[in-house]
Amino acid sequence: MHYSKLGSSGVGVSRVCLGSMTWGIQNTQQEANDQIEYALSQGVNFIDTAELYPVPPSGEKYGGTEIIIGNWLAQHSARRKDIILASKIAGPGLAYIRDGAKISGESVIGAVDASLKRLQTDYVDLFQLHWPNRTSPHFSKHWPGKVKFSSFDSQHETNEMLEILQALDSCVKAGKIRFCGLSDDTPWGINTYLKLSEQHALPRMVSIQNEFSLLHAKDWPYLIENCVRENVAYLPWSPLAGGVLSGKYLNGKLPKGSRWTLEQRNGIFRDTPATHAATAGYVELAKTYKITPSQLALAWCDQVDGVTSTIIGATNMAHLKENIAAFKTPLSDDAMNSINQVFKDYPVPF
Repeated sequence: MHYSKLGSSGVGVSRVCLGSMTWGIQNTQQEANDQIEYALSQGVNFIDTAELYPVPPSGEKYGGTEIIIGNWLAQHSARRKDIILASKIAGPGLAYIRDGAKISGESVIGAVDASLKRLQTDYVDLFQLHWPNRTSPHFSKHWPGKVKFSSFDSQHETNEMLEILQALDSCVKAGKIRFCGLSDDTPWGINTYLKLSEQHALPRMVSIQNEFSLLHAKDWPYLIENCVRENVAYLPWSPLAGGVLSGKYLNGKLPKGSRWTLEQRNGIFRDTPATHAATAGYVELAKTYKITPSQLALAWCDQVDGVTSTIIGATNMAHLKENIAAFKTPLSDDAMNSINQVFKDYPVPF
């Protein structure tokens, strides 16, 4: 396993981050335990979760994944120091989470305490804002006209961000969190937080996790360059585009129990003709280079300059082993060139 620094934190994290959002719906406590044990045995030291999980999110299951991780930690307390544990506070919009309210200083403090209780730990290594208070161009809103940036009050947004940072600072000083990060944000969000940190001597955002894959690479090059220049770790989530890059949804297939058979809060917006055409191209390339389609997509993601650690997820042990193995052997220059040819034909398939 290879390791990279988590931005300006200086902490070393594995190039593979174990995602957990299926634990509690598609995976049981025992299956989650098995995944954690296997990942750790392979050198993975980075686990990502959120108060929102499992996904699809619901009031009934809210916090369930953190509880599952907490149960494992309670039985392996001596191993807590070996794990870089990340969680997130949900942004606005879900009625069953703080009545759908925006993130505030008060809600940060409350969410940290609630996560620590569910996780059965005294601290979280990385506490992230799951999505910003303002509408951001994520979750299929990246097309021109989907977000009207000129309608936002930048000073108002900045004031809210300062309040959030001040609350995070209090949690850092209390020893409840070590570092702070972003998710589903933009260059403006990154840079505004960095500016506020410098102006007010507050914690620096050390990372950002955004959706990034062969089918959704909109963060390259501008946001990723921003991360490299400012020493902010870039953590891709959904590197298999919700599983579609595995090839399992080709030709109208809908495997029983798969993600697309479950209710989707934002609809199955990745399901487009261009998505399937691009995926078919990558599946054929994977055959040529004698790896699985998932391994091709994950290895590509790992080799993008500026990527720190790729967040993977699996609903069974076979897929987890396949996915972790993808990071062991880099793709050849010939393979990368072939991938780029397909990518140029389908740069924005959904």
